[in-house]
Amino acid sequence: MQQGSETLSLEQAMRIVRRRVPLIVLCVVVVAGAALVYSKHQTKMYTATASLAFSYDPLSQQIAGLQGPSVNQLAQQASNLELVKLGDLAAKTASALGDGLTPEKVSEGLSISGQGESSVVDVSSTNASPVLAADIANVYTREFVREQQSSNRQSLKVELALVNKQLAALSPAQRVGADGLTLQQKAQTLRLLAGLGYGNVQVAGEAIAPAAPSSPKTSRNTELGVLLGLLIGLGLALLLERLDRAIKGPRDLEEIYRVPLLGVAPSSGTLARAGRRPLGSDEAVPVLPSAEAEAFNLIRAHLRFFNVDRSLCTVLVGSPTSADGKTTIARRLAEASARVGARVLLLEADLREPTLAKELGLGAASGLADVLIDALPAESAIQSIDLLSPDGRGSTARTLDVLVAGSVRPPNPAELIESHAMAALLERVESAYDLVVVDTPPLAAVSDAIPLLTKVDGVVIVGWVGRSRRDAAERLHRVLDGSGARVLGVIANGVKAGRATSYGGDRPSSTDASAGRVSFPG
Repeated sequence: MQQGSETLSLEQAMRIVRRRVPLIVLCVVVVAGAALVYSKHQTKMYTATASLAFSYDPLSQQIAGLQGPSVNQLAQQASNLELVKLGDLAAKTASALGDGLTPEKVSEGLSISGQGESSVVDVSSTNASPVLAADIANVYTREFVREQQSSNRQSLKVELALVNKQLAALSPAQRVGADGLTLQQKAQTLRLLAGLGYGNVQVAGEAIAPAAPSSPKTSRNTELGVLLGLLIGLGLALLLERLDRAIKGPRDLEEIYRVPLLGVAPSSGTLARAGRRPLGSDEAVPVLPSAEAEAFNLIRAHLRFFNVDRSLCTVLVGSPTSADGKTTIARRLAEASARVGARVLLLEADLREPTLAKELGLGAASGLADVLIDALPAESAIQSIDLLSPDGRGSTARTLDVLVAGSVRPPNPAELIESHAMAALLERVESAYDLVVVDTPPLAAVSDAIPLLTKVDGVVIVGWVGRSRRDAAERLHRVLDGSGARVLGVIANGVKAGRATSYGGDRPSSTDASAGRVSFPG
């Protein structure tokens, strides 16, 4: 099976089937139901069968001087079938039965067939009346036997007349000779066969009125309807899957990007709404509800495993398009890390459509753009926000540093992100923070953040399940492959949780920690 340009594996096919179970079940029910209704509304037909047995007596035929069969059994059976079909037997049957029966109606329901390589021929009649079906089969076979006997008697009479003529031509002396005696014996045999009604066919079995209809076969038709409905449902499921290019689940993200799943962000309005602060507010950012908080604690815990071989300080959070929720994921991941005591900087590298300042109620007069053109030191552009303690008592236990993009949108965002100033800024913040989370513009839509892919320690890709497009994700995958970026994994956003689950992850500590501003070395 094919989906796009990639081979559809059995596991993928099974997931498609599971997703489209309602459609497949609907197709099975509709088609099987239609077959059942159609069968119930059909007229019941009954089939009765009578049998003819052909036989040949080579000795009698040789004595009578008749020609016996000289062909093999299969050819003889074919000859018998054709012989039963010939003549006006349908008309004779209709005439014998009467009651308005026509030769056409007799022929319409008649079927002649052989029993394998045997000399038995079945004559079957199908009719709405089981009694009439049996009568037609029986009369037809009897008429055929009577016709064959009449034909044989005529042949015997002709042969007897020829023998008598030959005897009459012999002299008295010749009649008592060998030839004469042979002719006399032959004539005697012919008279005997004619008197016995010699024939090479007889009725082997009479038809009886059937108790059950031969059609419609309701059970068989319904079973075929189930099979046909299943095939139609599977075909429609695969067709819709091919036409619907939306990413259906977390496993799709893993397969497209060929990296592990770091975690899932639940489909919750809380993630986008909670923590929005009025401009200039000094309120602490509240803690997320337990289910949402656990999701980001789990993602943060998974990222810690990448610190084994080399330090993982700068993490770029990107997505193919702008509707994948990458900014929300980046912000919540930064908050989750800061709440456990890490020094965290949330850096907004989207200079085209910045949103963090508005969400966090921060002044956006200055930001990353100003730092990159050397109009403002990084220390002055970075702003701190308080994070509410997870104990729910209103105390602030941690802070999160944020460097927003700035209020002025530069005409050359791609050049600024690719500049030496940006590379130098990343080096400086790496030495000052435990974790730097970089929010970027859509990676498959604009090329601004492509140079950053190799300047950070790792890249995390966000995809919105049910909304993100497979083709956009595939384009981004090709970009990531070509750039040589270190892609750590994917985060599935917008996943509908089946039930609330607690993973027992690390919780933010309520102990106070240094909440002061970070001072840069040098």
